[in-house]
Amino acid sequence: MENNTSCVIRKYIPNDRPDVRRISVQTALMGEPGTVFFDDDETLADALTIYFTDHEPGSCFVAVCGGKVAGYVLGATDVRRMDKIFGTKILPFLLPKAFRRGTFLCRKNLRFLFHVFLSLLKGEFRTPVFSKEYPAALHINIDKGFRASGIGSKLIHAYLDYLKKEGVAGVHFATMSEKAAGFFEKNGFRRLFSGKRSYFRYFLGRDVLLAIYGMRLAPAKAQVCPQG
Repeated sequence: MENNTSCVIRKYIPNDRPDVRRISVQTALMGEPGTVFFDDDETLADALTIYFTDHEPGSCFVAVCGGKVAGYVLGATDVRRMDKIFGTKILPFLLPKAFRRGTFLCRKNLRFLFHVFLSLLKGEFRTPVFSKEYPAALHINIDKGFRASGIGSKLIHAYLDYLKKEGVAGVHFATMSEKAAGFFEKNGFRRLFSGKRSYFRYFLGRDVLLAIYGMRLAPAKAQVCPQG
């Protein structure tokens, strides 16, 4: 853990994009590097971050510690809008780009995608829909050297304050990390659903938790000017 006395939580700016993408890849497997299961950092970073940084940057926050981006929370105020944009704009861009890069010629990548497909056939991707009561979503990651320093909670609360000011009724998200589950519960989130994913079993030797957490939000009250 590094000292976080000089850490500042602020809104995301375009210059943060390379650091956000770097952290997303280095933490892609429950906080560990995504290279364990996928050999194309560019495509992996695109899939994990491009909606947030390119389509809804105003809902994103970063923690800057000693002049370095040490973590982020990437947000979407309407997950249904996010899913629509991902399906109609991002995926048609990502797939041809990945083919040009030879991503699907890599044995490691094909093995991972095969196991994801098996997981899909098993019905493991069927989860309850929470977007009506909890329309917003979030994605948070902290650089390894800055974990357990308190900046994760600060990022979460900066994002929650933003959602309240925007009048968003609630937020939900999924995690596959047991450690992260404890962190979210300490920060006031409630577990809405528990399941499992088996597509990492071929190298981890076990299924992993899939937990969906949510929080209802009271919109910020409008200020009333005194009369008279």
